[in-house]
Amino acid sequence: MKVLVIGANGQLGWELARTCPDSIGSDSVELTALGSSRIDLCSTQSIQRCIRDTSPDCIINAAAYTAVDRAEQEIAAAYQLNRDGVSELAMQAKKNKISLVHISTDFVFNGENFKPYTPYDHPCPGSVYGKSKLEGERAVKRIIGSTALIIRTAWLYSAHGHNFVKTLLKLMAEKESLKVIDEQIGSPTWALGLAKAIWVAIEKEVKGIFHWTDAGVASWYDFAMAIQEEGLDAGLLSRAIPIFPVSTSEYPTPAKRPMYGVLDKRSMWQATGITPVHWRVQLRAMLKQVNLKELN
Repeated sequence: MKVLVIGANGQLGWELARTCPDSIGSDSVELTALGSSRIDLCSTQSIQRCIRDTSPDCIINAAAYTAVDRAEQEIAAAYQLNRDGVSELAMQAKKNKISLVHISTDFVFNGENFKPYTPYDHPCPGSVYGKSKLEGERAVKRIIGSTALIIRTAWLYSAHGHNFVKTLLKLMAEKESLKVIDEQIGSPTWALGLAKAIWVAIEKEVKGIFHWTDAGVASWYDFAMAIQEEGLDAGLLSRAIPIFPVSTSEYPTPAKRPMYGVLDKRSMWQATGITPVHWRVQLRAMLKQVNLKELN
């Protein structure tokens, strides 16, 4: 089986590459992982050429415009990548009989539900980023239908790339104190766990729309406190600093964040047969892979 991963330079793309199985079923896996320098999702010609050259049996689209706040000004750029590029991918996948796995986000919801969102709850995004990602989902469903796999996730982090965990570790080493929002609730998710789930879903031929995060919930403040505690235990921090909870209004951002972005993962857990792992356990495991030199 030939698998094409798009977004190889990102957290999820990196984890997909290093967790790629040798085989899926009776087929050996031949992986091609491409970053933005080798495939431009804003270019129809680039997409078509890449698919022609690699001839994949399966495409995993882990690429996206993810600058949530900048998207409020760069509206066209966000839609070009998150909607138009995805639409072209879907058309090429359908034309060439290629299976497609597309990664989406909790930002397609407005965060006002205050109970875990199921895959079939009505989306109502409150930001340009969320709206553009929802349009990408709709393009996949319109063009390919239920034979594609769409996975929504949230609060991703990894030992690779830029993310909340690594940023907080750096700030904790430099600052005397921090303020972190305690009103926004979600589920921290190690990208490695999502990558492994994607490979299992491909092997089991899971189709449709599903949610995946690690188990459990937290506020950003809870997450920050855990990062400090686990960072100290892992030897990534030499001291503890005060961390103060603050309201969303005290830390305004251009883009509106979901106040409650918890996703109901039960259907994905059942479809893949994967036992859920709590986010705190995953955070502890991920921190063992962080290179202290990269934080300094």
